[in-house]
Amino acid sequence: MSDLQNLNVLVIEDNLGDYIIIKDYLEEKVEHLNITNANRFEQAYTLIKENVFDVILLDLTLPDKAGENLIEQIVEVANVTPVIILTGFTDIQFSVRALSFSISDYLVKDDINASSLIKSILYSIERKKSTLLLEESEKRYSNLFELSPQPMWIFNVNSLDFFQVNQAAVEQYGYSKDEFLKMKLVDIVIDDFSADVKYSKAKEISHNNKIFKGRFKHRKKSGEIIDVDIYGNLYYINDIVYESAIAIDVTEKIKLEHRITRAIIKTQEDERYEIGAELHDNVCQILASSQLSLDMLQEGVPENSKEWLNKSKHFIHLALEEIRNLSHRLAPSIFGNSNLEDNFSELLLNINFENQYSTNLSIEFDEVNYKLNEDLKLNLYRIAQEQLRNIIRHSKATTIKIKIYIEKEFLKMEILDNGIGIDEKKIKKGIGLANIKRRIELFNGEMQINSTINEGCNLIAIIPLDQIS
Repeated sequence: MSDLQNLNVLVIEDNLGDYIIIKDYLEEKVEHLNITNANRFEQAYTLIKENVFDVILLDLTLPDKAGENLIEQIVEVANVTPVIILTGFTDIQFSVRALSFSISDYLVKDDINASSLIKSILYSIERKKSTLLLEESEKRYSNLFELSPQPMWIFNVNSLDFFQVNQAAVEQYGYSKDEFLKMKLVDIVIDDFSADVKYSKAKEISHNNKIFKGRFKHRKKSGEIIDVDIYGNLYYINDIVYESAIAIDVTEKIKLEHRITRAIIKTQEDERYEIGAELHDNVCQILASSQLSLDMLQEGVPENSKEWLNKSKHFIHLALEEIRNLSHRLAPSIFGNSNLEDNFSELLLNINFENQYSTNLSIEFDEVNYKLNEDLKLNLYRIAQEQLRNIIRHSKATTIKIKIYIEKEFLKMEILDNGIGIDEKKIKKGIGLANIKRRIELFNGEMQINSTINEGCNLIAIIPLDQIS
């Protein structure tokens, strides 16, 4: 251990008088001193190669080597051992140059004493330890970065220039390191409907907590598009904000989740359709037959009992209408060749049978030109159905609007109400909203909710156009 009790020192000095003075200084302060003297470079070189020293004290003029060349070679062979120059020269410029060779300190012999020498030695040893720890830490980080099986990069948060990328990023994305370092982050991020929103939120989160996470679509050099989860941390270098990020490819995971979700939804829809058809074709027929039977009794019923007969027929009529409405909600005509406007008009009509809402439906694109696939049409219908249920149950609204339109490269459906709004905590916990979000994500879309307490809610389903046909 290198401290005032135990010290192993090599003194490279050819002047015996100077060596004795140094030895006396050290013995005055160190309890257990092991001191070795070398008076030539070759001898010092061999001693350093074969032994471990806590510190090396170096005179700049030896019989077989001197000056900068001597410093350079001693530092090289000393490796991690701190080297302190002891010299009779007071050349300041040379001392500065000497420190650039990784010398720990530069002391003039005439100015030192026992205390200053020991202080310099201990300072040099501790500083070397700190430097080695830092280098080891940097090496471990570098290994974690370079050897990570997941793509990692560092980029300038303000300019978005790549600063460093690892080998996994090169292999995953197909760009060489040189190509990456000439690019910006935006060169691989798909500029979709949510990228700006996500980055704005991510920057806000990052600056507050210094932790970043988000899901994005990235484009490889080959043109292939992948879904990635990004996790990052901010740090500062010379007042410049950098982010170290790891990218996890979740493309196959999402595809599997979508296949499972589609299977679940298909099972649910098949069951709904079967129940709806059974109600329509079987229960309705039973009620219709009952109604006919009552009609046949019309003539034989006493006059004072006809009121009850007519009431019974009226109730059966109401039951038939309710079952038809229920069967249409369970198995909407969207399964057939009807258009969105017809189906959504019927949906609004069904939920507004008591005229308690002012409703408005706006389809602002040509369904003939944009042929929506049946799967998408059904899911849009179910999304609207779910949100209308939420509005009826919770919103206390009086106005409901549905607007479906094309904007840029996306199909958008907005469902607006003028109710009490949605609490942010309920947005995260609501099962109905989770179901809506899951249906939207089946088409690589995104759900946005704009809501203010007591100022209504606007739910927006955003679907890329390449998913609609």
